[in-house]
Amino acid sequence: MEEQDIPIDINTGKLLEWLINRRHCTKDWHVKILIIREKINNAIQDMPVHEGIAKLLSGSYINYFHCLKIVEILKETEADTKNVFGRYGSQRMKDWQEILRLYEKDNLYLAEVSQMLIRNVNYEIPSTKKQIQKLEQIQADLEKKEADYKKSENTARSEFNSLCKQLGIPGEEIKQELAEKVKELPESYDKIAKKTKSLEKAVEFYCGFVNYTLGREHDGGCVPMVKYVIDKGNTTTYEWIYGEAPLSISEPPLNINLDNEDLEKKKVVDVDNTGIDFGEIDINGGINFGDVNLEVGGEIDWGNGNVEEAVAGDIDYNISLEESGIVVEAAGHEGGNASGTEAYTILDNPPTRDDFINQLFELEAFLKLRLYEFKGDTNVNFLSFSQLQESSSIVQNSTLENSQNMLDNVQVILSEILNTKVQHLHNIKHSVRYVDVLTSSLKQKLSLVDKMIVLQNSIREKRENFGKEVSTIRPLLQLLIQRTKELQTEIEKDISKKYKNRIVHLTGGINML
Repeated sequence: MEEQDIPIDINTGKLLEWLINRRHCTKDWHVKILIIREKINNAIQDMPVHEGIAKLLSGSYINYFHCLKIVEILKETEADTKNVFGRYGSQRMKDWQEILRLYEKDNLYLAEVSQMLIRNVNYEIPSTKKQIQKLEQIQADLEKKEADYKKSENTARSEFNSLCKQLGIPGEEIKQELAEKVKELPESYDKIAKKTKSLEKAVEFYCGFVNYTLGREHDGGCVPMVKYVIDKGNTTTYEWIYGEAPLSISEPPLNINLDNEDLEKKKVVDVDNTGIDFGEIDINGGINFGDVNLEVGGEIDWGNGNVEEAVAGDIDYNISLEESGIVVEAAGHEGGNASGTEAYTILDNPPTRDDFINQLFELEAFLKLRLYEFKGDTNVNFLSFSQLQESSSIVQNSTLENSQNMLDNVQVILSEILNTKVQHLHNIKHSVRYVDVLTSSLKQKLSLVDKMIVLQNSIREKRENFGKEVSTIRPLLQLLIQRTKELQTEIEKDISKKYKNRIVHLTGGINML
């Protein structure tokens, strides 16, 4: 193989060092190049209008190979200044020819373009790529954040709609709508009272079992409140206490201030400034209403109302038979007028409602235990039920099926009175603070929806701006890569000429672009 057929491989990172070691360039080239750069800066101030020149001068560092192309263009634009000896009278041409001459002295151009190539390969191109990657990563993060905000918006909207659906309101004038819904409570309680009649067998079964176990009648009676509702229905508390229907009923007015609803809109907590964590709000019962206890399964403190004290108290009817012989009602029951909490119905008055619910739980627990015994070991059942031979017929004749039916009836009543909507409306009626907190909770969910929409728009705008920036930088990267490859080609050709046209390959990072 002949020498000129052997290719010359030069690592791109060591190109300049290779040129200096082989004395193609001098070590002080960077000092001499400053003079040339100054001349180029002066020369480009006076250039003819030409598309090719404008393209060469835009977006790139002017190097020797650009100067060659500029001179070729000037040969066309300055042709009329050429004399018979082939010289150009144009100062433009003289300036650029002088620049080429200085470049070619000691191969300064070769050192400069080699350094440019190394800088592009090692720094400029990787830096631009990293910048694009960083911007794209920011875009991806913003897109994810936008999706999270959208999810939060949908969650808050869903919670708002779900709670409004439970309450049966549109959710526009919230407090007004809640006040109207409270009027539906009597109808709901009447339906519950009618269904309570289906518990007659269950109550009889429970009372018979308790009385047989005690060997006597239960002192206070078994589940007296449930019995009363079965017998009398959902009467006023007055009738439950005194045993007679009132002549008139003066129920306390609904204490909900509807006049300041517009003002309250302005007072809704600003989620931007207070940092409220809406993730803690649970529409199924996780809302903290302060003193109001929504957990009906526990013991509920409904205030100072004491039914036993009212019953046990001495009642002075203030009847004077001596004066006229006519019975005149005076101070005893306020003339038969049910007022205050006594005007509420059994299922509406918090203390009596609490008793009713607790007695239903008591009945449910008893029936569940009986079912457990029915489904348990046969021998144990035989011994257990053989001891009830002297009990009432309903206890002796109880079976798995009818006990299950009784339990189902009890659980239906419990589900009705513990219905989320009924509980909310009951608490709204009997707690001024409850309606304010519930209204505020709903409005905060709407505020969260609005906040999430604003944040989404802001994030979307930022993401689009970063996208535009990437779109601007990417063409510059492609142009930089293109110019770098052009430099590679020119350098390989130039070095090849110095070695009898042997093939020259620049290796390394240049081939990874």
